[in-house]
Order: sequence, then structure tokens, then C-alpha cells
Amino acid sequence: MMKDFAAIDFETANNERSSVCSVGIVIVRDGEFVDSFYSLIQPEPNYYNYWCSQVHGLCHEDTDDAPVFPKVWAQIEPLIEGLPLVAHNSSFDESCLKAVFRTYQMDYPDYEFHCTCVAARRHFGKRLPNHQLHVVAEACGYHLENHHHALADAEACAWIAREIL
Repeated sequence: MMKDFAAIDFETANNERSSVCSVGIVIVRDGEFVDSFYSLIQPEPNYYNYWCSQVHGLCHEDTDDAPVFPKVWAQIEPLIEGLPLVAHNSSFDESCLKAVFRTYQMDYPDYEFHCTCVAARRHFGKRLPNHQLHVVAEACGYHLENHHHALADAEACAWIAREIL
């Protein structure tokens, strides 16, 4: 059972993976939620498409004065040092992280990612109607409110990871 990890969730402004506009992180140590972090981020490229805004509710007005990714990551890095990262549909979040590191020409430290969606498929199989975050979270005893808010999604992911990873 995984006891120490950081659950992470990104929201993007458009279809470019580098366009992260918010991030949520939940730190779990010895199976306990010990810290969390949330920030809006000025996306790169800096535009919002209609569909992304429909999903998470964020738009230009929310992030015009937000810090750029390197400044946000400087706050996150010490929180997650030495921890594996966990995300629901981790291929998306990992690709966002790699893309934004490339965009800002930062050295990517090859983070270890685990996927709660893949774990949920193994654990629950066909007992769930689907393996979306809110459905899996509910099956693990966590009621997700404010879905697609990066911190709320990271909390749900952390709960799932604690239960089934």
C-alpha cells in the first residue's frame, strides 16, 4: 500500500498541454493528508478555448494576474521532493507537466507517476458504470464536490490512491 505520495491535478486553458492554468496538490505522508497547495497559473499559450472554460470555469480574468509556471513550480518542488506523483488519468497530467517544463526550458526531473484511473479499472473492473474521477471517488467513500477544480480533484485522487494503490 502506498503511504507517501503527492496527488496532482492540472487544468488547461486550451488544447495545448503546456497551457496549464491551475494546479492542485495534496501531500500524503504515512497515509495522512498533511499538506495541500493550489494556484492559478498564467497559461502558455495564453488563451482560453470555450470547451476548456466550460469544464473548469476559468477564463482570462482569473489568470491575467496569476504567476507563470516556473514561479508556481518553485513553490511546489520542495513539497513533492522525493515523493511519487499520483493522478487520475496520469498520462494527461504527466504530459502537461512535461510540456510546460519544455515550454519554459526547465530541466524535467523524471517524476514517478502512478495512475488512479488504471488502478480503479483493475480494482473495480465492471462493478462501476465508468472510471471517471467522481465515480471512483464515490466508490472509495469520498464525495467529490467542485469537480474540475484542481485542488478538489487532487483531494479526490489522493483519497482514491490511499484506498486502492
